[in-house]
Amino acid sequence: MNRAMAGPVRPGRLAQFASRLASPIALLVIWQIASMTGLLSPRILAGPGDIVATASRLIAAGELINGLIVSFLRVLAGFSIALVAGIVLALISGLSRFGEAVIDPPIQMLKAMPFLGLLPLFILWFGIGEIPKIGLVAFGAIFPIYLTLYGGIRGIDRKLIEAGQTMDLGTTSIICHIVIPGALPSLLVGVRYGLSVAWLSLVVGEQINAASGIGYTISYARDFMQTDVIVVCLLVYAILGLLTDGLVRMIEAYALRWRPEVFG
Repeated sequence: MNRAMAGPVRPGRLAQFASRLASPIALLVIWQIASMTGLLSPRILAGPGDIVATASRLIAAGELINGLIVSFLRVLAGFSIALVAGIVLALISGLSRFGEAVIDPPIQMLKAMPFLGLLPLFILWFGIGEIPKIGLVAFGAIFPIYLTLYGGIRGIDRKLIEAGQTMDLGTTSIICHIVIPGALPSLLVGVRYGLSVAWLSLVVGEQINAASGIGYTISYARDFMQTDVIVVCLLVYAILGLLTDGLVRMIEAYALRWRPEVFG
């Protein structure tokens, strides 16, 4: 009965899926042929086969796994700082006119700065250890979190807050039961965007004065023109970014399961 209700797989969907895979597969084939025939020099870009072999070698040696763990911990530390600070600042600015006047203008000014260019200044302030890298991740990720949550708080219907006040709810209860749930969709959007900025920040931070991490491996490979290692590390960054974004999507689907558009 369930099979009858589900029905057979439509040939149109299979054809559409196959057509979407056709161009990437064709590009990989052309790329491999160009590498094998010498049209594409390994110094410019290694072939797909060489990249797969290099990835296997780095995994077997433990170099890729160790770098992945170090990079992930740096993003985790920096993004955690940005998440806490962004939520606190957005709550103060979004719930109070005085807080908005004090906090929002400096945030808007700092947002307009090229934060990746702050790394040399961070190194002068904090040295060449972990603090500049974690600080750069936190500095870059805080703005999407703050701006989206601030907009979400400002977009909450004022009547809901007034209804909470008529029910003798205190400020903390209003924040927990009205403000946070109402602004949660905006916050989750900011978290997803903030994670992408965090990984971007780490790519830059790890290539300057780093002795470990994926970015350090890229920097080392660049000096020896190892394009296969560079591509492998870039793919690792991309996979980590997709995994963290997927995790936030799962949290979003669970936290906002009451919204019909989540399942649409």
